[in-house]
Amino acid sequence: MSKKRGLSAEEKRTKMLEIFHNSKDFFQLKELEKIAPKEKGITMQSVKEVVQSLVDDHLVDSEKIGTSIYFWSFPSKVKNAKKRKLNDMQNELAECTKKLKKTEEAIASESVGREATEERTEILKLLEEMTKKEEALKKELQKYRDSDPEYIAQLKNEIEDLKTAANRWTENIYILKSYMKNTFQCENEVIDQMFNIPPDLDYIE
Repeated sequence: MSKKRGLSAEEKRTKMLEIFHNSKDFFQLKELEKIAPKEKGITMQSVKEVVQSLVDDHLVDSEKIGTSIYFWSFPSKVKNAKKRKLNDMQNELAECTKKLKKTEEAIASESVGREATEERTEILKLLEEMTKKEEALKKELQKYRDSDPEYIAQLKNEIEDLKTAANRWTENIYILKSYMKNTFQCENEVIDQMFNIPPDLDYIE
């Protein structure tokens, strides 16, 4: 003899609602834990969980009166909940339909002049080939850049600017060393050692 299958979560919810709707009465949790196993085959251990899930879904109302919590649900409660859910789904469907229509219109607008004609296909293919050729030429050109007169002239200008800047700082260091020698009576070697100045510091020709 096969073992009797237990109730699914949804079956427990349905049967629990039947207790409320058939009686149209108010219950405490301990009362439901006695009624549900006898009348609907819902195990006492799962009554609290089932009732709470119905409360969370607004299918069962609850109210604390004094130290006790009462639960109740009338058939109209479920009807109103389903009606509210239906309205929400209809509104969501209308919004999705509106977005879909807007997207279709945008696609249609952007597709004008981009029809998959043979001429357009050839142009796109040619464009791809030319782009690849351009990249190859850029790489080839880079190899000969060191021999480019304009590039060499640019490097020379940059080198001259750097040389001028280096000599300017060298001049500043000499001025500072001269000031320290005259003010503090320091020797060149001492100043060089204090400020990590190379002994062979000189202007760049």
